[in-house]
Order: sequence, then structure tokens, then C-alpha cells
Amino acid sequence: MRRSVAWWVLALLLGQLPLSYADPVQQITVASENWTHYTQPDGEGLAWDILRLVYAPAGIELVIHSVPYTRASGLARRGEVDAFAGSYYYEVRQGIFYPQNHYDQDLVAALSLKEAPVPQIQTLQDYRLAWLHGYQFHRYLPTSRNYREISRTSNVLSMLQLRHADYYLDDLTELQQVLMQTTDRDNYRLTPLVKLPVYVGFADTPKGRELAEVFDERMKVLIADGSLRPVFERWKRAYPFD
Repeated sequence: MRRSVAWWVLALLLGQLPLSYADPVQQITVASENWTHYTQPDGEGLAWDILRLVYAPAGIELVIHSVPYTRASGLARRGEVDAFAGSYYYEVRQGIFYPQNHYDQDLVAALSLKEAPVPQIQTLQDYRLAWLHGYQFHRYLPTSRNYREISRTSNVLSMLQLRHADYYLDDLTELQQVLMQTTDRDNYRLTPLVKLPVYVGFADTPKGRELAEVFDERMKVLIADGSLRPVFERWKRAYPFD
């Protein structure tokens, strides 16, 4: 018995206790860009509601951290937060662990002047594209070779008007908000291009992987029992699991 106790103390000191002795995870900190109706700093939004449904039954509290997208992914990559929201699959190649299940789906579209040709995925290489800094659309739209990254959406419309780019790419919902900046919306066109699953990217740490495992287990349950459908209906977002 004394030998067993001595081993337990030694393992504790070395930080190598078996999983059964480890404290259960009680909190997950998720960083995200402030997207309206999606990941708002006040805790409102589709993604936050989904993550609460995932983790609350497991006794895990959701803590949110609102920062720009590139900083959110960087914090997760360095293990300073447990995860970041709104990532495409393997958008970040190092320091991030991706679960099996996505939780949403973006409809990536192109915003252009109405006079511009209607874009198609196979011809994107012929045009000048733009998107927000940190997004990796060139990995998912392989013909998008001529592109630039911008730091904010407030100058998107002027960029198009000045012919500094032919098309600006983003999720359709975000593009609709960009168009709210002008009263001349008839001068622009929105063209859907491709649907991309949206993931939570977890820090590649023991805690991050444990949280990812909980995420996958709970998402399977929530999809199967239909619990997620009312959440998408509440936020007027297309249901991605039909």
C-alpha cells in the first residue's frame, strides 16, 4: 500500500497521473471574430448557441473571447485559448486539431459590380480577387490565383468601384451586410460559388483534443435528435445537415 501511495505522489509531481485521476474539464475558452448574429461579444449568435448545446450537458462552461480572426486562430495555435470558431477544414495547418464534424456551412459568394461578367469557379483565375486577411480561399477554390487580402470590409465597395479588384469573396451573409453600406445596391451583383463546411479549430493540446472528442460525440447526438434545427431557424441560417 505504501508503495502504491508513493507511486501516486510521484506521478502527481511529474504531471503523469492516469486520466482517471485527472480533474474533469470544466471550461472551454473559444476565440472568434465578432460576426453579427453569429459570434457576438455579448454571447449572442448561432455559433455560441451551438457550442452551449454541445458542452453544457457535459458540465463544461463556454467562455468567449472576441478578437480579429487571425488573432483568434493564433491564440488557439499557441494554446492560449482552447479553440477558435469559424474555420474551414485544415485552414490552419499547424498547432490546430480539427474534429470530424463541422457545425455550420458557409455559402461562399462573389460580390462584384453588376456590369462585371458572372463569375464561375473554373474561370476565377482570369480575374482579380480579394478577401479578408487570414482567409484561405485559395486552398478551397484552386483556380483563384490572382488575389489580394484586405484588412477590413469598410472599403470593399470603393475597391470595386475603383476597379482595384473584380470580385470580393466572403460568406453570402457577410456580403449582404457589406451591401448594407450603400443605397445603390442595384449596381452590384452577388453570385454564389461554393458551399464550405465550417469547423471549430481546437488547440493541439491534451485539453484541446479532449474537448474535440466531446464536440464530436455531442454533435452526433444533436444532429440525430434534431436539436440543432431550431437554433438555425432562430438565426435564419440555412440548416447544413439535411
